[in-house]
Amino acid sequence: MSHSAVTMVVAEPNGPLIPSAAPTVPPRGHHVRVSVVASGVCHADIGTAMATKAHPDAPVTPGHEVAGIIAEVGDRVRGWTVGERVAVGWFGGSCGHCAFCRDGDVVHCPERRVPGLSYPGGWAQSITVPADALARIPDGLDLFDAAVFGCAGVTCFNAVRKAGTRTGGRVAVFGLGGLGHLAVQFAARLGYETIAIARGTDREELARGLGARHYIDSTRRAPGAALAELGGADHIVCTASSTEALEDLISGLRVHGRLTLVGVDDGSLRLPVGRLVSQGQSVTGHLTGSPRDTEEAMVFAVTNGVRPMTERMPLREAGEAVSRLRSATPRFRIVLDTAQVS
Repeated sequence: MSHSAVTMVVAEPNGPLIPSAAPTVPPRGHHVRVSVVASGVCHADIGTAMATKAHPDAPVTPGHEVAGIIAEVGDRVRGWTVGERVAVGWFGGSCGHCAFCRDGDVVHCPERRVPGLSYPGGWAQSITVPADALARIPDGLDLFDAAVFGCAGVTCFNAVRKAGTRTGGRVAVFGLGGLGHLAVQFAARLGYETIAIARGTDREELARGLGARHYIDSTRRAPGAALAELGGADHIVCTASSTEALEDLISGLRVHGRLTLVGVDDGSLRLPVGRLVSQGQSVTGHLTGSPRDTEEAMVFAVTNGVRPMTERMPLREAGEAVSRLRSATPRFRIVLDTAQVS
């Protein structure tokens, strides 16, 4: 049975985000319909919200950090039931038969689907998605926190835990914003000697409260030199959306150290290749995670007290949320509340 739900849409490039009463999409086959409770606002949503990187069919509904309750299941869905709490993230489904999918690397499937780009996203009271996009939300995790784990949370969790850093090693997180504050928590809870790097002295208390043992103010000294003075980092996670600091950061790596890029811009890398070769160092990019990774990130968060720092805004204020994100006003994560539509 079809019902109506409030959906935020943009009808043309650079047009405004406006609320629309749209019919819910009944799930068929391997799809499920989720009643959305919370939906995150991510930097990757900015292009979608401007209808510049979205599917050519208008109107466009952005949103790829979703948490809610299963409302309906398709006739070929197995293992999921109405009433379950679920999250949907940047991974919104895959082909299931390519080499990447068969290897379990679904996020690099050439046919990977993304909510808001491949089909209407989560800035709405209802979303219909492939069942393989779902991640179960564990007891003890609030839906407004869970929404963030579909993209930012799982991205930072995987970036830290899959780097192969030695037990008790030293992990530095460059940037203390929407991604960085999560990466610091994960690194600290995973047992690494954690270093937070950010601009100014006003974030030191926060960084230490999140678990950082050391804090480097990047406005007072070059982070690479400061890291080297501490003995160098086994792993540096760069969450800032700028490539300007990367050449300097390399100088703060230990032998066999790794620099992982999570935050990105349109810049390019200029790196000392001689040092990379002679020191056996590596630079790599990292993209999101599978639904199973998201589940593991959420369970780890519940067990170890990791939580995103969020600000709630009504669903109808999605356009204002995007404006604030573009101007770098929020320090951490904005989550839309679908119960607040007026």
